Amino acid sequence: MGGGGNMFNPTSISKEKKNPLQRVPISNPPFTIGDIKKVIPPHCFHRSVIRSSFYLIQDLIFTFIFYYIATTYFTVFPSPYSYLAWPIYWIFQGCVCTGLWVIAHECGHHSFSQYKWLNDIIGFILHSALLTPYFSWKYSHRRHHSNTASLENDENYVPKFKSKLKWYTKSYVNNPLARLLLLAFTLTAGLPLYYAINIAGKPYDRFASHYDPYSPIYNDRERLQIYISDVGVIATIYLLYRVALTQGLTWVVCIYGVPLLIVNGFIVLITLLHHTHASLPHYDSSEWNWLRGALATVDRDYGVLNKVFHHIIDTHVLHHLFSTIPHYHAMEATNAIKPLLGEYYQFDGTPFYKALWRDFKECQYVDKDEGSQDTGIFWYTNNM
Repeated sequence: MGGGGNMFNPTSISKEKKNPLQRVPISNPPFTIGDIKKVIPPHCFHRSVIRSSFYLIQDLIFTFIFYYIATTYFTVFPSPYSYLAWPIYWIFQGCVCTGLWVIAHECGHHSFSQYKWLNDIIGFILHSALLTPYFSWKYSHRRHHSNTASLENDENYVPKFKSKLKWYTKSYVNNPLARLLLLAFTLTAGLPLYYAINIAGKPYDRFASHYDPYSPIYNDRERLQIYISDVGVIATIYLLYRVALTQGLTWVVCIYGVPLLIVNGFIVLITLLHHTHASLPHYDSSEWNWLRGALATVDRDYGVLNKVFHHIIDTHVLHHLFSTIPHYHAMEATNAIKPLLGEYYQFDGTPFYKALWRDFKECQYVDKDEGSQDTGIFWYTNNM
């Protein structure tokens, strides 16, 4: 099963900076998930309602402060300053609301608290307010975690084979302007289209949508909660409609719409860069197992945004191994597992804007290496 790759030796981790594009080992890891769990301090698995609520309240306070400043002072600013103030508000509010989205994401993994009902109530409210169907996303995302890097069963960012590429792919890969336009479309429309028509998701034999309770994404036990997710999104849309009638559409777009656009862009950016990388393998059913798939992701570094986004960025490898560990323990747990994982742990500190441009260009489809056609291991490439 998957020969080759670098030999694992936890004591030989180089102190020199590793090339972030160096491929991870493809042999089965010489450790188990139980071995990894043993090196993590036990308190890291503890979920505190008080501590989790602190981060939630903190984000809500910042959201209100930015809202209050924008609605109270921006209208009285002289014209040159108001044009500068709005973009600043959009960026700050978009970043804080992305943090709220991540907290709802933790609720979906039941890492906010040990109480399932509390997780679902908070997650449902937060995600609905950000036009994300909470239960719909929760169940599809759970399947992503159960099948990460599986070419047959992963739920999102499923790579294409060269034979499946459209005829025009080569033109936008090698055309910077076309690539820029496609990137802009992906970051702005990618998440809503994923919810609506499962774009970039697992290919099903019929139409799939996160809003359809009878979508092939879901089973019979989950359908009622898909309806509830739809109600949450519809309720938010109706509330926005009522506000637009009184405050005006422009007000709603400026206060809510543009920050939401930034939230959607960040979520696409974060998830794309975690699972699209030249160093990470993908597996067909002959090679895939859960641990190999969970390790086929990469931690990134967004600077101060690591903290704003509650460390979903720089502890993502751990998140795929133990998704119930809350974010405030994730850095400690990540540092604990690095020596054991050795070369199976992947980190790329390339600035995210450079990494996005590089990986969007270089990771167009997956293929086998020459000379390894008998294995079910595939790597990203753009060799047209």
